Amino acid sequence: MAGYETTITNPELTGENVAFADAPEQATRVLPDPKPADKHGWWWGTGRRKTAVARVRLRPAKDGEGSLKIQITRKQFKTVEDYFSEPRDRNDAYAPLKVTDTLGKLDVFVRTHGGGYMGQSQAIRLGISRALVGYDPNFEQALRDAGYLTRDARKVERKKYGQPGARARFQFSKR
Repeated sequence: MAGYETTITNPELTGENVAFADAPEQATRVLPDPKPADKHGWWWGTGRRKTAVARVRLRPAKDGEGSLKIQITRKQFKTVEDYFSEPRDRNDAYAPLKVTDTLGKLDVFVRTHGGGYMGQSQAIRLGISRALVGYDPNFEQALRDAGYLTRDARKVERKKYGQPGARARFQFSKR
């Protein structure tokens, strides 16, 4: 497989430093081949946020009605509505599927641990986005424009020794 070809029209690329054989106003970008699924037919993605980690696997829905489930134990699953009580967290979990218009077309299973609910929901969002890019590289631009492929690296600052907190200091007294 040689990869996908996408035509990009960009007036900035028509300068003297860029030369094209057939059309000077259009650049053709060759997207990488989609990552093949593993031997069981799954595409994987890992998402992290603060101390939360989400391992996501997805595949095309077999019965035509896809779902997003969070795996609690080996055989126990919960829906996103049962797992997250806040609508903000539910929307974070569904956001990449809505952007790529694949909601209901894929079976998505998530294992998550660590952190709190908000960190887990944002880790799920990143994991689903990464798995979707492996499934179809054409989704990358839409997910990147929405900001779903960028890992939020903010974490809690560590507490320093000899101080009551990460930034807090004991009150200074000259006398």
